[in-house]
Amino acid sequence: MDRRLSRVEAHERLVGAGLPFELEEIEIRGVVFRAWKNAPGTLGAVLAASAEYGERTCLVLDGERLSYAGHHRQACRLAQALRTRYGIRKGDRVAIAMRNLPEWSVAFWAITRIGAIVVPLNAWFTARELAYCVTDSGSRVVVADGKRAALLASCKEELGLLGLVVVRDEDAEHDDGITLWDDVLAAADDDPSLPDGSIEPDDDATIFYTSGTTGTPKGAVGTHRNICTNIMTVAYRGAVRQLGRGVTPVWLGGAVPHPTVLVPAPFFHVTGCHSILAPAIFGGTTLVLMHRWDPEQALALIERERITHFTGVPGMALQMLEAPGFADHDTSSLIGLNYGGTPPSVRLLDLIAERLPQAEAENGYGLTEASSLVSYNAGESYRRHPDSAGIPAPTCDIKIVDENGAEVPTGVRGEVCVKGPNIVRGYWKQPEASAETFRDGWLHTGDIGLLDEDGLLFLLDRAKDMLIRGGENVYCVEVENALCSHPAVKDAAVIGKPHPVLGQEVAAVVQVSVGQAAGEETLIEHSRSRLAAFKVPVMIDVRTEPLPVNANGKVIKRQLQKELFAVSDEGTGCSGGQTSDGR
Repeated sequence: MDRRLSRVEAHERLVGAGLPFELEEIEIRGVVFRAWKNAPGTLGAVLAASAEYGERTCLVLDGERLSYAGHHRQACRLAQALRTRYGIRKGDRVAIAMRNLPEWSVAFWAITRIGAIVVPLNAWFTARELAYCVTDSGSRVVVADGKRAALLASCKEELGLLGLVVVRDEDAEHDDGITLWDDVLAAADDDPSLPDGSIEPDDDATIFYTSGTTGTPKGAVGTHRNICTNIMTVAYRGAVRQLGRGVTPVWLGGAVPHPTVLVPAPFFHVTGCHSILAPAIFGGTTLVLMHRWDPEQALALIERERITHFTGVPGMALQMLEAPGFADHDTSSLIGLNYGGTPPSVRLLDLIAERLPQAEAENGYGLTEASSLVSYNAGESYRRHPDSAGIPAPTCDIKIVDENGAEVPTGVRGEVCVKGPNIVRGYWKQPEASAETFRDGWLHTGDIGLLDEDGLLFLLDRAKDMLIRGGENVYCVEVENALCSHPAVKDAAVIGKPHPVLGQEVAAVVQVSVGQAAGEETLIEHSRSRLAAFKVPVMIDVRTEPLPVNANGKVIKRQLQKELFAVSDEGTGCSGGQTSDGR
């Protein structure tokens, strides 16, 4: 086809009866939802189907390439090893603790293939944070790269692990419980016919830990249906974009070349896992991994690998477009930039139009509890309303409620609530927190926003005391607790310091006891010993006078932000903008 379709026209070509993205009503735990009729039933079904892509490249890291056939074979071998060597069965938890490596993907699909539950661990976490998540989830095996394995090895006995499988670390000290990845796979059967008939769509598949408002991480429990819903939503969005460019998508018989996606987002977040990795394995996409984010390296990879799509946070896209060597690289293959995590600047949209005129930009909003994607803004809508988080996905409903839970009229601000088959079933072993957040099928996000007359979502504030640093959520109370554990600190308030790339950095104002020797550097070092690196304050304003409080005794963080950073009243003390998975 040649004619470019509008979003509404494209939607009508895709979702009707008998069409690829047909919608149906289903009931989950007594609540009726709108769902994709043709979504895969389980993640095991997605993995099995991916074998059909054969020798097509699945994952690229530096000069290393893993085909879909090789990926499927390794996943089946590891699945066999988990069952026979470690006795892992349906419902058991297996954690992954590593940066983005091909083995991360293999482990994820192997674990879910046998009905076990994946527990992705944040690679930024300290040993204490990693150990907490392993213990809380009851993970029986951990698959880890060398750095994370070293952190966990010192307390392996306390964790009660059946095994610690170490990836890419030939020097790792191993005993009966610590085994090298290659040795585990070499000893396994090369048999793809694993029994998975007992796995159902609403069985648990993942536990993603998010920082909690009390400072203790909460594990959001996602099901196979949750993730498969997001897979289809991403596929639908791709088909809409293609129709908008006048291209017939493969879903309607088109011969569209498969995408090649640059992956700076970590797989241990739902954006990287549910909105990049899972849809890629479903659709035969090639994923190009990076050791760490570097804009010049990203440009080199775009040129060398003919990257078609980029997904990250707005600051990464901005750095890439403003890199000194941008003009020296061929970026003509890049047709899509997707981002979320912090509000994108108007300058970013202008730069994309100027330097990547062939590329379409899309901003998204999502949460861990929503298995990533909730809404998106692209095309003409994004150009007209760059400050909007867009319209809800076809399987999602959004409503805005007041403090009493009553729905408010169009244009009135309130708490954003989301309903859909992508919403996780609750928090692991936290019934009270689950009951507070998930009510009658609705996720109460804690985000403050409004819907306009066109159904566009605008995010305005955070109800929870949180900031977002480059897509990483930081709950202020956790940092404040770490600061207050120092004997000299009487009170602490964590606020967001504006940053042109990260959106916000962690900053703090503390009150210390008169006569106590506790300066900024001392308190930063104290925090570093207790927090993951991205949570450590980059600056601390140390005072002896009490922090400003309101009539209820609550610290007035807006006042501190205005005082330190000249932030207007529209900003919030410890808040963020649109998130893409960060939670």
